[in-house]
Amino acid sequence: MIPIGIVGASGFTGAELLRLAAQHPEFEVKFATGDSMAGTAIEELYPSLAAAYPGMVFDAWSTELLDSVEVVFLGLPHGASQGIVPQLIDSVRLIVDLGADFRLKTSAEYLQWYGEAHTQPDLLSSFVYGLPELHREQLQTATRIATPGCYPTAASLPLVPLVRAGLIQTDRIIVDAASGVSGAGRPPKPNTTFCAVDSDFTAYGLMNHRHTPEMEMNIGATVLFTPHLAPMSRGILATCYAQPVDVSLSTEDVLQVLSDFYANEPFVVVSERLPSTKATLGSNSAHITARVDERTSTVIALCAIDNLGKGAAGAAVQCANLASGLDETAGLQQVGTYP
Repeated sequence: MIPIGIVGASGFTGAELLRLAAQHPEFEVKFATGDSMAGTAIEELYPSLAAAYPGMVFDAWSTELLDSVEVVFLGLPHGASQGIVPQLIDSVRLIVDLGADFRLKTSAEYLQWYGEAHTQPDLLSSFVYGLPELHREQLQTATRIATPGCYPTAASLPLVPLVRAGLIQTDRIIVDAASGVSGAGRPPKPNTTFCAVDSDFTAYGLMNHRHTPEMEMNIGATVLFTPHLAPMSRGILATCYAQPVDVSLSTEDVLQVLSDFYANEPFVVVSERLPSTKATLGSNSAHITARVDERTSTVIALCAIDNLGKGAAGAAVQCANLASGLDETAGLQQVGTYP
């Protein structure tokens, strides 16, 4: 068994990591920290985890916890991982950061999009970006991994193959994506209470959402991104628009490119069927399709994922599997929960 620790386990992403670790054949959770919930039983905050973690409590973060683990997952808000990663480097074999601190390549980009200076700029280049479908070879030898944001995963998976194949222009890409409320985190906010989100659908983060530079980095294009909050617990549906390089491009062409690109990927489903968030619920899978609208000369690419699965905790486990020499699919579901 591989002993693991989860820092920031009391949030929704941390809870999903705990759920996935409980069904993983090789991972054993040695500690789960949650400073705001320190001393609270995991089953008290998340009764769904009671059978897997009876009597286990959330710890307060301490470097003494590292003596018992080989792998540490960080499920912290942006800015928090920068203070902890230096403490981990010489103590554990693998660091998997689910936060935003080490996703971007330069401290200047981080300052631009997050509005604060990066405190560990020298470490940025040491992290491998954790999207296995694009960086599998680097992940297999990685010791530090920065998993993507949920929105960039949903946008990058359908668009990257089309850009790499030279099928779409890279200067006029539009991404409209809707996320479930769990993407906003566990702490309540005025706009994420039940009364605020029920029967509502709203846009936010216009023109300045922090996931935009990740999308542009992955896709190799200029992206106009508009996120939306949907009245559901979890899931993301991204609808992406681009202009074709050749006006003779057909729906059959784009579907073939996507199918070929993901032919051997265990967690990517490409079909003519329109993707839905329900189909990916609780899984690490991404469902993708695309169309070419000849009337407007527009390529439409769509992707559905579970924002806590393939968009966060599932991707982190997939990356950790690769970096640990395990079966990439270990502990992960390809099939969603339905209904």
